Amino acid sequence: MASGYEIQVYVLFTLSGLDGIAENRYVLFSLTALSLCYDLILLCNFTVIFSIASDKGLHEPMYIFLCNLCVNSLYGTAGFYPKFMYDLLSPFHVISYAGCLIQIFVIYSSALCDFSTLTVMAYDRYVAICRPLEYHSEMTSQKVIKCILFSWLAPFFCIAVVVLLLSRLTLCGSKIGKLYCETWAVAKLACYSTMVNNVVGQVVTGIYFGHAVLIFCSYLKLIQTCRKSKEGRYRFMQTCVPHLLALSNVTVALLFDVFYSRYGSSSLSQGIRNFLALEFLLIPPILNPLIYGLQLTKIRKRVMKLYYSCCGAKPFQQINLYK
Repeated sequence: MASGYEIQVYVLFTLSGLDGIAENRYVLFSLTALSLCYDLILLCNFTVIFSIASDKGLHEPMYIFLCNLCVNSLYGTAGFYPKFMYDLLSPFHVISYAGCLIQIFVIYSSALCDFSTLTVMAYDRYVAICRPLEYHSEMTSQKVIKCILFSWLAPFFCIAVVVLLLSRLTLCGSKIGKLYCETWAVAKLACYSTMVNNVVGQVVTGIYFGHAVLIFCSYLKLIQTCRKSKEGRYRFMQTCVPHLLALSNVTVALLFDVFYSRYGSSSLSQGIRNFLALEFLLIPPILNPLIYGLQLTKIRKRVMKLYYSCCGAKPFQQINLYK
């Protein structure tokens, strides 16, 4: 058991994810900062957000929820990328105790917010396709606001409990073997049993497994309804397929992170371990706006209209594009 004095020593955590690849720091930084990662995330998500916000024709529940998904991507990646890019150019990869807990809160509340938002979007599609006559009376402005609050407050509460329990642990180490602070990595530094933390983690997992069950049930009903008509199948392909792709994208990314954190082998090369750790911070924030931007006609047209307006394109060029 660590003494009170020893506990005070661990005011900084060492992030060892970049150990052994220091010679590639500047290459990794240029790739991350210039185009392949953070800039692309910012560009894609801000484009979708601005397209929806600037067009009153897109102020509908489905597009508002999509806008919320993009805002959440910006929020979550802001908890990782600025610190990561700083570490790439720094000889010391450390983070304060408070900074570590804040990073855990931001990254994992964002991950759960993705799932909550996708659950709300599944409910919206269910009402729109299975109960079309009730859609406008069901999805009112007040209901949309409640859904958005749910998608943020539920993850915030769950992760706040997790972080509070982490902050109460007595730690006997300060080395985190990842590129960022992560709940399981910090819990492994505890001097004694973390059973309470594990139970709470399983409860949170169970809550979001319930989200997955709700989505699954809604899609069973959607498929049954849509297969009955050609118009229904078209609507399913147009609005539900992007949602399923985004859901699969987020789910696979989170599973990667969970299984890697708990069962990842130290025999893997550091580069592979870093990719597995970064997958849910890299892939969903880029692919989600691209999936929706390419598939949803209104979003695609609005984005292209903004692009041609910025480039000074002539009106007939836009008309030909949309034929």
